[in-house]
Amino acid sequence: MSPDVATVLRRDGRIAGALYLVVVLTGMFCLAYVPQRAGGSYVDAVSHQGLFRAGIAAFLVMQVAFLLLPFALYRVLGDIGRRAAVLMVALAAVSVPIGLVAVTHRMEALSLLSHATDGASGAMAAAFAQCMQRYGLGLRIASLFWGLWLLPFGWLVLRSARIPRVLGLLLVLGGIGYVVQVFGGLLVTGFAESSLIRYVRLPAAAGEIGSCLWLLIFGARAGARHNSNN
Repeated sequence: MSPDVATVLRRDGRIAGALYLVVVLTGMFCLAYVPQRAGGSYVDAVSHQGLFRAGIAAFLVMQVAFLLLPFALYRVLGDIGRRAAVLMVALAAVSVPIGLVAVTHRMEALSLLSHATDGASGAMAAAFAQCMQRYGLGLRIASLFWGLWLLPFGWLVLRSARIPRVLGLLLVLGGIGYVVQVFGGLLVTGFAESSLIRYVRLPAAAGEIGSCLWLLIFGARAGARHNSNN
């Protein structure tokens, strides 16, 4: 591989890594931190309205970055397997409108907080809970595609070695974990609340954070190159 191609791969890899970092940081904030502090109940959300608003803003930023990320990764991995790379982009992109529709329910909940009074109304709290439930259901559908896109992404990493193959394996396992989480929650009573969930999510977290940091620091390695439509 020529030095020019290697340089381009490193540059494109770092661009993808920067977008991935935005996705990771905003995702940790809006999907993990904010729900623990301001999304558990109407009273908590009223007490932390600023944090609740920031969570919505972070979610919107995450969706924009996540829409751009697979296209950036396509520039890094597209020549390894065109069909797999197109599938990676398509599966990731499909999740974005689903996520945006879901967050409209969170914005409805925010409008309820804007009219909150010192005494929590039972009707207001019930309406808030319904909005958050619809938001959660939308996220469940989006999370299916958050997992599915990792399968072709991980396969491309394993085939190319432009990112360490161990990360590709974790991405594939993580994608499977997301799918198990979604369908397990639908088909098995109590699965979503079980301790197994934390283990199901671990490969995805390790694979995505690891890939993000590798790309950001090192870019993509000048590994295998295939002009393939497979």
